[in-house]
Amino acid sequence: MRPATHGPSSGRRAASRPGLLGTLLATAVGALACALSVGGWSLTATVVGGLDTTTHLGTALALGAVMGVVLAHWRGERDTRAVAALAAGAGSAALWLAASRGLPLGGTRIEPVWGVAAAVVAMLFAAHLTRYGLRGIALKRPTRNELEALLLRIVRAVGFTFFGVVVAFPFYFMVVSSLKSRAEMLQRPTFLGINLHQSLGKLFVGYREVLTTFHFGRFIFNSTVVAVVTVAVTLVLSILGAYAVTRLRFRGRELLSRSILLIYMFPAIVLVIPLYSVFTQLGLRDTLPGLLIVYPATTLPVALYMLRSYFQTLPSDLEEAGLIDGCSRLGVIARITLPLSLPALASVGLYVFMIAWNEFLFAFMFLDSPAIFTLSRGMVSLNSQEVPRQFLMAGAVIVTVPIMVLFFWFERYLIAGLTAGGVKG
Repeated sequence: MRPATHGPSSGRRAASRPGLLGTLLATAVGALACALSVGGWSLTATVVGGLDTTTHLGTALALGAVMGVVLAHWRGERDTRAVAALAAGAGSAALWLAASRGLPLGGTRIEPVWGVAAAVVAMLFAAHLTRYGLRGIALKRPTRNELEALLLRIVRAVGFTFFGVVVAFPFYFMVVSSLKSRAEMLQRPTFLGINLHQSLGKLFVGYREVLTTFHFGRFIFNSTVVAVVTVAVTLVLSILGAYAVTRLRFRGRELLSRSILLIYMFPAIVLVIPLYSVFTQLGLRDTLPGLLIVYPATTLPVALYMLRSYFQTLPSDLEEAGLIDGCSRLGVIARITLPLSLPALASVGLYVFMIAWNEFLFAFMFLDSPAIFTLSRGMVSLNSQEVPRQFLMAGAVIVTVPIMVLFFWFERYLIAGLTAGGVKG
């Protein structure tokens, strides 16, 4: 007699076969993943390589749909093995190259390396993206929660792709333009590739000229001093003020707490003229101390508001225990409140630093001597017809990169501070 089944492995394979709805879902996910991957690579070849590409979305959708069906039938209980995704991606790449006769991006001007890379990289990425989209989904009988999770993954992938391109393209254009020579800017202004067939001296000539001829090294020093002092003054005053309106009891506390952000009712353009007149009479115009008065005054209200909101979430029992143990108010703030407020302090410090580093209006109105220009004020000297555009772009990169590096570096401490500042109830 023949056995009823062929062993447990056969039963598992039968149980993992997708139903009609699961097959349709896999087809849609594979087609979308392949379209995003192929479109992204085609855009990269056009922008970086300066090539005339043709995105065959119909072919990409068809290959992606087949890939999704294959991966849906070639999976375990809840996930597709990595080797299966590699095999499906390699097979789709081979089919795409064969169908397009070695020109997957179309045309005759596409370099072979871009075509082969388009077929291999795009399809492998699409296969793994399809695998991620279908991971944890029971394709035989998907539940409502699994369908919602799949929908969220699709929306997130499309959103990340769209906003990633929107955010990264201006910065990429700025960097590429800063690495061009004046002749390249005039001859091929729309070319977004980087000419690497030249020495590093010629490639970074814009940065060398900006830092030396236009004295941006001095501007960086001035902006750093102004931003660091502004952060220190703002944090000290906002910590004391926020703690006072949160923990102490005094007449007018509620009125003061509610009117913290009152200064933001007045635009900076309304305040700059009276301040210009007053600072001129006091001899503070065209000086860095003048900026060090204005910047903390404009950033202090929002810093007070942010820290007050955070201090209100901290348990007052810990501070009362510190007072009972003999700590003064300043000791309680230094030993208890501040260690628990590391996430808020990091956020406020980063916010204040970004404002002081990028502020332009007050620096433009108050500073006239090039020796004390900040970076934002010094950028005006590059916005001239006599100055090549690549110098302006190099200056913009110099202004932008420190803030980006600081943000990504501070992100670790934000997470670490949030974990260390947790209080177990």
